[in-house]
Amino acid sequence: MSPATVTEQNGTEGIAPPGRPTYKIASIPADGIGPEVISAGIQVLETLTKELDTFGLEFGHLDWGSAYYRKNGQYLPDNALDILKGYNAILFGAVGDPEIPDHISLWGLRLAICQPLQQYANVRPTRILRGTSSPLRSCSRRDLDWVIVRENSEGEYAGHGGTSHLNEAWSVATEVSIFTRHGVERIMRFAFETARSRPRKRLTVVTKSNAQRNGMVFWDLCASKIAAEFPDVEWDKMLVDAMTTRMVLHPETIDTVVATNLHADILSDLAAALAGSIGIAPTSNLDPTRANPSMFEPIHGSAFDITGKGVANPVGTFWSSAEMLRWLGQGEAADLLMESVENVLEGGVKTLDLGGKNTTKEVTDKVCGEIERLIKSKKERGI
Repeated sequence: MSPATVTEQNGTEGIAPPGRPTYKIASIPADGIGPEVISAGIQVLETLTKELDTFGLEFGHLDWGSAYYRKNGQYLPDNALDILKGYNAILFGAVGDPEIPDHISLWGLRLAICQPLQQYANVRPTRILRGTSSPLRSCSRRDLDWVIVRENSEGEYAGHGGTSHLNEAWSVATEVSIFTRHGVERIMRFAFETARSRPRKRLTVVTKSNAQRNGMVFWDLCASKIAAEFPDVEWDKMLVDAMTTRMVLHPETIDTVVATNLHADILSDLAAALAGSIGIAPTSNLDPTRANPSMFEPIHGSAFDITGKGVANPVGTFWSSAEMLRWLGQGEAADLLMESVENVLEGGVKTLDLGGKNTTKEVTDKVCGEIERLIKSKKERGI
């Protein structure tokens, strides 16, 4: 995106300095600890862009969430997708409210963005960050460095099915998984390309075709077809239940994983816990065609039990922000952000979920300070 006049959602304008790209980011903090961690993420990103002075970020703050739903009877305004298409990326907090059924909040906000914007590739990197440890005995940092690719548009979360004769003894409810050749082949191709880009060039296709003899057998057939396009990628197939034991007992055998909407949803939460905490885990909801903005979010959820206590772990948002920068073409900034985060963690500054005693603000301020220190050091050394 070339330098241009950008307008935030609140109507203020910012002029990008000549020769410096500026990216418009839609900020949707939403529910629970979402506003706390998104505020922390924006603080860190603004520190990074100020100190680097090589690109700019303009944030448009959108108040969509459960409070918006209570007021308006819906989570999104009617023109929400048109609004979002005016941005380069979306930074999302969390959705969920104890007084609103989860299936209403999830389908009303997050899935109402992901599916129509064709963010079909959900990418969840998992590794043990410096300064953290895995609950797995004798698991080193080199043993657990994975990328889980989740099909994000259909499968078990396609939204097909229904209920009839509710409240009767003969009530019926169906939840229909949808697997299309178009949907399965495009996520398989994306997963093989992701595996090819990593040093080990290895992919595990997760399935359950021994019991689900239609959709999952079709999933396997599509995997075999796409694999032929990638002779340089080593791949294997694993039943989802067996995959859980492999993740725990033999993490060093795993590199890149592709699974259905439901299976990868579950496996990636397990992966986050095995890496140290669900509070550090990032997510990228990508439209690989780049026709629509992609959305980046921590996976920890709204966590109402700690909302407002100032102890939420912001690292998942920092890592998601780094993935967003990388997607926007700012890989050097992404690396610097993650180096700063890991330096702070290694220095012992961490929240309760990681065994520390620091607040969200303390971790955030420390990361901002480390960004400033690293950039100053690099400039002094002429790097």
